[in-house]
Amino acid sequence: MKLEIPGISGPVTPGKVLCIGRNYAAHAAEMESAVPEEPMIFLKPSSALTGSGSVVAIPSRSRDVHHEVELVCCIGKNGKNISREAALDHVVAYAVGLDLTARDIQGEAKRKGHPWSVSKGFDTFAPIGGFKESALVGDPSDINIKLYVNDELRQYGNTGSMIFDIPTLVSFCSEIFTLEPGDLIYTGTPEGVGPIRVGDTLRATADELPELVVTVSGQDRDE
Repeated sequence: MKLEIPGISGPVTPGKVLCIGRNYAAHAAEMESAVPEEPMIFLKPSSALTGSGSVVAIPSRSRDVHHEVELVCCIGKNGKNISREAALDHVVAYAVGLDLTARDIQGEAKRKGHPWSVSKGFDTFAPIGGFKESALVGDPSDINIKLYVNDELRQYGNTGSMIFDIPTLVSFCSEIFTLEPGDLIYTGTPEGVGPIRVGDTLRATADELPELVVTVSGQDRDE
C-alpha cells in the first residue's frame, strides 16, 4: 500500500512497519505479561497496511482476532544511531492505527516457543488513518487515543502513559535498523484490547489526527 505522507515527496510504500509490544503497563498487566526492560519490537509486512474506509478481514485460520489502537509515527529522513535528543527531528508525521492480532495463533506460537509473526502479519492487520505533519501536532507525549467498536468505547489511553516515549523508541529502533523515509513505528496500545466480530465497525481516534474507520469481514481478501 502506498501512503500519502506530508513532508515526503510522492506516495511511498513503507519499507518497515515496526511495532512496539507492551508499551503501556496496564496493557502488559491485562495480558499477564512482564513490563519489558527495553522496547520490545516486532515487525509487520507492508502488505498488512490498509486505509480508513476499508474492510479488514478475519482470516479463516483464526477464531479470535483482537483490536489494539496505537499512535503511529512516520520517519521522514534516513537515520542510524539517532540520539534521543534528535529523534523527533526524524518524525515527519503522525497517524492513528490499529495493530490487529490473531490471539489464538499468537498464543499457540508462544506456547511452542515459536515466532508469532503470523499472528500479526495477515493482510489488512495494520489499518492506518490519514497522516498529519508532525509540526502541526502538539506534544506527542500527551495525545489521547481511543477505539470505539460499534460506537462503544473499548480502549482509551494517553501517550503520556507509555513506558518508552517516542524519542526513546526512535532512538532505540535506529540502533538496530537504519530508519528510512516512510518507515512506520506503531508505538504500543493501552489496556482494553478485545475481540472483533464480523460486521463490527471500528473507529479509532487520536487528538488532532484524522480518524480511522474500518469494517470487519469474515473473508480473506483473495477468497
